Amino acid sequence: MAYTKILLCLVLVVVFTASMSEARKRNATHIQFYMHDTPGGSNPSAVRVAGQPMNSTSDMGAMFGFGWIYVMDNSLTATPEPNSTLIGRAQGLYAMSSQENEFSLLMTLTYNFVSGIYNGSSLSIVGRNPVMSEVREMPVVGGTGVFRMARGFALAKTHSMDQINAVIGYNVTVIPYY
Repeated sequence: MAYTKILLCLVLVVVFTASMSEARKRNATHIQFYMHDTPGGSNPSAVRVAGQPMNSTSDMGAMFGFGWIYVMDNSLTATPEPNSTLIGRAQGLYAMSSQENEFSLLMTLTYNFVSGIYNGSSLSIVGRNPVMSEVREMPVVGGTGVFRMARGFALAKTHSMDQINAVIGYNVTVIPYY
C-alpha cells in the first residue's frame, strides 16, 4: 500500500512538472522591417550632437569620426522602399566607437511601432554594430506593450547605401516575458 502511494505521488509530480514545463514554453515572435537612416541631405533623420573635429576630407571621414554621437529618428517600413507602409520609428542614438580599421557603432535604440498588431509597443536594442559586416547581431534588451520585458536578438543587414544614407533590413526574434 505504501509503495502504491509513493508511486502515485511520483506520477503526480511528473505530470505536474511536465504541465508546468509546457506552460513555460515561450513562443518566439519574428519581425522583419527596414530602417531608413539618413544622416545626409536637406532633411536628415540622424544628426551629430557631439564629437571632436575631423581632419579627413573624405565623405565618410567627414561624417563619421571616432567619438561622434548622432541622435536619430528614423522611419521603419514594411519593405525597403521609402514610400512603403510606415510601421514605426527607430529613436535613440549611435556613437562611433571604433578607433581601429573598423567602422563600428554603439547603438542604443528604441523601435516604436505605430501600426499593425504591434501598434503602441516598442523594442529596445543596445549593442555593438560593426557596420561593414554583412550581418550584424545585436541584443533585444526589453520592450513595452506586447513586448514588455522581452529578450531576443536582431540581425541587421544593409539593404542599400547611397553615400552615407542607408536602408537596413532587420530580422528580429523576440521571446516575450511571461
